[in-house]
Amino acid sequence: MKRLVVLGGGESGVGTAILGKKEGFDVFVSDKGTIAEAYKEVLRNFEIEWEEKQHSEKKIMNADIVMKSPGIPDKVDLIEKLVQKGIPVVSEIEFASKYTSAAIIGITGSNGKTTTTMLTNHVLKGGGLDVNMAGNIGDSFAKQVAHNDAEFYVLELSSFQLDGVLEFAPHIAVLTNITPDHLDRYDYKFENYIASKFRITMNQKEDDYFIYDADDDVITSYLEKHPIRSKLLPFSLTKRVENGAYLENENINIIIDNNKLIMPTTNLALKGNHNVKNAMAAATVSQLLKIRKATIRECLENFHGVEHRLENVLKINNVQYINDSKATNVNATFYALDAMKSSTVWIVGGVDKGNDYSELYSLVNEKVKAIICLGVDNTKIINAFGNCIDNIMETESMKEAVNMAYKIAERNDNVLLSPACASFDLFKNYEERGRLFKEAVREL
Repeated sequence: MKRLVVLGGGESGVGTAILGKKEGFDVFVSDKGTIAEAYKEVLRNFEIEWEEKQHSEKKIMNADIVMKSPGIPDKVDLIEKLVQKGIPVVSEIEFASKYTSAAIIGITGSNGKTTTTMLTNHVLKGGGLDVNMAGNIGDSFAKQVAHNDAEFYVLELSSFQLDGVLEFAPHIAVLTNITPDHLDRYDYKFENYIASKFRITMNQKEDDYFIYDADDDVITSYLEKHPIRSKLLPFSLTKRVENGAYLENENINIIIDNNKLIMPTTNLALKGNHNVKNAMAAATVSQLLKIRKATIRECLENFHGVEHRLENVLKINNVQYINDSKATNVNATFYALDAMKSSTVWIVGGVDKGNDYSELYSLVNEKVKAIICLGVDNTKIINAFGNCIDNIMETESMKEAVNMAYKIAERNDNVLLSPACASFDLFKNYEERGRLFKEAVREL
């Protein structure tokens, strides 16, 4: 019996353990932190051995294969030892893909991947396909393969998940954009992070597809130097493409092998140029999978967006409060500020991942009247924007930040939570940060 060791007892770890057990592996789950009670219950039900608050090397080093959770860096001693010993260390995505014959649509990018994943899933479901959504969203891919396998999967993939793939090959790969993010995990080298994102195409063949943003110089210059095997379907807001999607006179045009779909951007449920791109990507996938054109249009018109992404919370005294807690990097915040149509009080800060704030200067000068820092260490933000904004304040709780914004904001202003940083200094994750923002706004 082959031995599968799972490092990390969270959603992806427990899902992998369930699938491993079903496929006849001897399974052991090890977590250096504590495992949530709900997950322990699942492991007990499936009679899977587990440990927490430690990694017992004796029980780990005899593995045939190791699945590590995406949060564990490759540079940890234990992982380096496993690699030296020649034991394959893979991600949940790699492990689970071996046990399904489904066609996989893999979606990655620094920003827009959640919206594009949810939008694609929404259209494919609307078109009647047997489709599951997983990856960074909802129930883990492995758990779904074990319990309720489908004919299609739409997977949202982070660079960390892609770092752990060896043979994983999506039939359709989507790359929304690449901007510097998570550089702390990539030796602060942007080129390492870029290569990581392109792992999504690594095992694709000639009859697979790669959908990407042709307006993104990082992507286009990488493709020039590193040609890939799959068929290219670019999307662009600025230039016409032969195969793929482009914008012309406020209309999205999608052409695949002379088959053309046209839809007006004015009807899209989600506003802003970045959402036009997300819609192009989702519609290109749907067109490839032969979803009816009327269905594609309809689904793009009735999709309501993602929680914590430019989410309008409430209007109080004619001030609009907006939750964009999902903006965990500078580029995401750039989109958020760009979408603001009036003077804005901006709540920003958290754990900095090597951010360069300079690309925000012109937007901040134009749109931001005050900055409220919400982090344990705000020095970098204060230094970055001290010259553009007179009014910069520091807070250490969401309630305090929202109350302060309430005092500063005037009629027709926006109060925008768009942190540009990870949340781990004051919050469990970006969802908790967004939820607390909404609660604080509702209590005003």
